[in-house]
Amino acid sequence: MPKQKPIRVAVIGGGCAAISAAFELSRPAHKGKYQVTIYQLGWRLGGKGASGRGPADRIEEHGLHLWMGSYENAFRLIRECYVELKRDRRKCRIADWRDAFSPAPFIGLAKRSRNGTYWNFLSYFPPGDGLPGDPIDENDPFTVTSYLARTASIVRTLLLAVQAGRSGRTSTNEGGATYQAGPSHKSMPNSGESADDPAKRIARLLRLGLIATTAGLIEAVEMLETLLAPRLTYPLDGIAQLLEVIASSARRQIEAMIENDPELLVLWQGIDLAMASMRGILRFGLISDPRGFDAINDYDFREWLRINGASDKSLESPFIRGAYDLVFAYENGDYQRPRHGAGVALRGALRMLFSSRGAIFWKMHAGMGDTVFAPMYELLKKRGVGFRFFHRLERVRLADPADLAPGERAYVKALEFDVQAKVRNGKEYEPLIDVDGLPCWPSRPDYSQLIDGSSFESEKRDFESHWDRRRIATRILRVAEDFDFVVLGVGLGAIPYVCQELIERDERWRDMVKHLKTVNTQAYQIWLREDMEQLGWNDPPLALSAFVQPFETWADMSHLIREERWKVSPKAIAYFCSVLKDPLSPREVSADNYLVQRRLEVRENAIRYLNREIGQLWPKATTQQGKFKWDLLIDSNEKAPGRRACAGDEARFDSQYWTANVNPSERYVLSLPGTQKYRISPLDNTYDNLTIAGDWTTCGLDAGCVEAAVISGRLAAHAISSSPALEDIVAFDHP
Repeated sequence: MPKQKPIRVAVIGGGCAAISAAFELSRPAHKGKYQVTIYQLGWRLGGKGASGRGPADRIEEHGLHLWMGSYENAFRLIRECYVELKRDRRKCRIADWRDAFSPAPFIGLAKRSRNGTYWNFLSYFPPGDGLPGDPIDENDPFTVTSYLARTASIVRTLLLAVQAGRSGRTSTNEGGATYQAGPSHKSMPNSGESADDPAKRIARLLRLGLIATTAGLIEAVEMLETLLAPRLTYPLDGIAQLLEVIASSARRQIEAMIENDPELLVLWQGIDLAMASMRGILRFGLISDPRGFDAINDYDFREWLRINGASDKSLESPFIRGAYDLVFAYENGDYQRPRHGAGVALRGALRMLFSSRGAIFWKMHAGMGDTVFAPMYELLKKRGVGFRFFHRLERVRLADPADLAPGERAYVKALEFDVQAKVRNGKEYEPLIDVDGLPCWPSRPDYSQLIDGSSFESEKRDFESHWDRRRIATRILRVAEDFDFVVLGVGLGAIPYVCQELIERDERWRDMVKHLKTVNTQAYQIWLREDMEQLGWNDPPLALSAFVQPFETWADMSHLIREERWKVSPKAIAYFCSVLKDPLSPREVSADNYLVQRRLEVRENAIRYLNREIGQLWPKATTQQGKFKWDLLIDSNEKAPGRRACAGDEARFDSQYWTANVNPSERYVLSLPGTQKYRISPLDNTYDNLTIAGDWTTCGLDAGCVEAAVISGRLAAHAISSSPALEDIVAFDHP
């Protein structure tokens, strides 16, 4: 029998979703059934997760990237990638996924005091059982009742801390506190015990209508945990009544008592929000609703918590501000318009808190391009996947409806590209550079590989800019000749530009681009000649959010110093990121110098922030006048440690790195209330040979993050090959 021709799959885009789809379709288990080719504008993979090596081989990211311990699918794929790639540890210092990632157990939230200053509330999350990507055991954590029981455990732990007062946490400095978060490991009664005693105790509490002491509250929450234990059934209305008694009694006892203690006030706000979430889950019937948490997505998260009893102070707490900051949940980048779908927010918070394994966050030991996309690129090349860099998608063309046979589904007829550059001698572009044995992506293309590369360099062609439309050729791929299937993995912001026919013909696509919103982001990185302790930061390395806007989120990234190659080595590295407000006029977006102007805006925002706000984080980094000490910044051209700039030289910032993520495909996808229903699934089969992939699809998380993109990419692969099995895509169909 003649050998069957492989099915040709064109994957458009190089972000997490597209690469995950290519990873699944190129698995050896398919025995070459799928011939995958990735088409990518510019010279590198990564999408919103792309990074590059700049001067001094410094790592330059699109923003602050940390992986959560709940990223089961993302960790599973990257772990498999390293195992199959089999890097030689003697030659490459990042040869295994544990070389690439390490636990980051601390989270910081900034709390504003009455006098307008900020102090830091630090939480240490003890390691969860197992590691992200390990097989899920029979104790499935992705159930509503499991989340309720774990939330009750958190409430009990917080009540114990409030009861103990300051002894419940360790003071780390005058302006902050450290608190050990996460559920305690107190054993629960087994399901074989009689329910009569708990029922009688609950009935007694309900008759009283009030729990008079903190010790009584803790005992009542223990009963609540017992009732929510697996395989132990108890009427939900009884559980709801007990929760109401606990909530009202806790508020009456605790709120006034801790009003003048800001640290205990934060603990109480955590209790208040946790109980509001539990009440809401029960009131809205989310345990039995087949939609799960999606049933409440028409509400904003704050609105839903307020409906379920959370106080106004709790809704303005660093917990809520941090939750919105984490996902850039500000419509149009406007801090006065915080909006986040309640179901998406609740699901994300519960998964982060209760399904993280190994650590709540994991930090990378190099850039995301170096630790994720370089090994993925190497492995996919090894499997035979083709890469066509410098291909900018211009148009997805559909077959003319008049040409369709009766009953035939619509399909993609052609893909039109602008070719930005060609490689000398017809070779394939080699994108990676070597940094002391580690394959990495550079921050700029290797012009020496390109035909007319020196001219492109002198012309300052920006291959990643939406507004740089220069090209050297066009290319049209035709169905049956060049491809059989398409995985459209571009960012949501690019869809209106490349999918005009889909939008014109399909109401669902029109609704999707109309209702799903994206937002610009901004970020900067600085390299410092003094370490964090010398700058006045005395807490552990961490990521901190809910601080002053803009750049309310920052992280100590000093662990990356050993990865970079400075003449004068920095002693600290800090990353900052936030939303970037949209311009008032659409005409500004179409201007030739739009990208330049937005970058200048980020530069001004960063300089203003350092001069006005950084002293609240790093009190020793400012002058007597409160301005930033600009001589702290290290220039990659420095050859001796003695070179210093004057304290007022703001131009020193120009030696650092900053970015305005305003290209359509770079914009962050929001999960605004009432918009989730307009997302389309990668499993949708409306079009015969097209599937979609990205964190803008409906995939089980429906939020902008690595895990959502990877789930979506795996679903896209399943749509084409029926692999991976849906039950192996962790938690995509869970509440």
